[in-house]
Amino acid sequence: MFAIKNKKIFLGIGAILVVASWVCVLLFGLKPSIDFSGGSLAEYRFISERPSVETVTNTLLDNGYESVSVRPAGEQNFIIRMKEVPTDEQENITNLLGGDVVLERFNTVGPLAGEALFKKVIIAVAVGVVVIMLFVMLSFRKVSEPVPSLRYAFATILALIHDISIPVGVFSLLGYFLGIEVDLLFVTAMLAILGYSVNDTIVVFDRIRENLLKGMRREENFEKLVGRSLEETLARSINTSITLIFTLVILFFVSNEAVRTFVLSLLIGIIAGTYSSIFLASPLLVFFGGKKVK
Repeated sequence: MFAIKNKKIFLGIGAILVVASWVCVLLFGLKPSIDFSGGSLAEYRFISERPSVETVTNTLLDNGYESVSVRPAGEQNFIIRMKEVPTDEQENITNLLGGDVVLERFNTVGPLAGEALFKKVIIAVAVGVVVIMLFVMLSFRKVSEPVPSLRYAFATILALIHDISIPVGVFSLLGYFLGIEVDLLFVTAMLAILGYSVNDTIVVFDRIRENLLKGMRREENFEKLVGRSLEETLARSINTSITLIFTLVILFFVSNEAVRTFVLSLLIGIIAGTYSSIFLASPLLVFFGGKKVK
């Protein structure tokens, strides 16, 4: 299997992508939505002609509203984020935008609530990673040679780090250049990517386990066995991923602005997960298998 024969190249590409992603995060950061930073969000529908983004932004800034961010949603709506404002300000904002607008939603999140929510997200991701490691270790405990079950878990976690890092890095760039924010839907997408990536990786690892339990073929070492196992599951992995990617691409173009960032993060993560399950996880096992097991 070419992915195993050229494992150093594919592992190097994966490492470069992860490092580049986190460099982007360190340089540009992530732009948090009001879910985490606190603030107010309002969505207005313009009955007649919708004004430009600049007109709405300048109108609100000139009237004392701070940290205003205006994004189109569909053909007639605007989603407006700003520093936290009282609920009774809704009517005043509506009047500033003109008499032909309809307020469709208005949410306010305090900074303390946003901070608490961010801590819960970190805990949820950490617990998820630990549970995944334990699951993989228990599942592969019967195939301890030539790679112990702990290293199956390490390979899985390294693949997960790759799959999460890339969409995070992309969204740090999108946040810096296009103002796209990270919200709860983004976190939901990251958790979904974790689940998808683990499932895809486990399918390959399970075939490796089956072949190890059956015994290696004549003149076959661990590297060749992993390559054979990867070939046996390659069609399944690619077909599943292509089907899902095709669906997400369609969803991206037909969905509204609120859902589009969620779909985009899923799309990036699924592509990264497909790469890692084929070109990273199994080559990592071979890399670990090349070391002596105590």
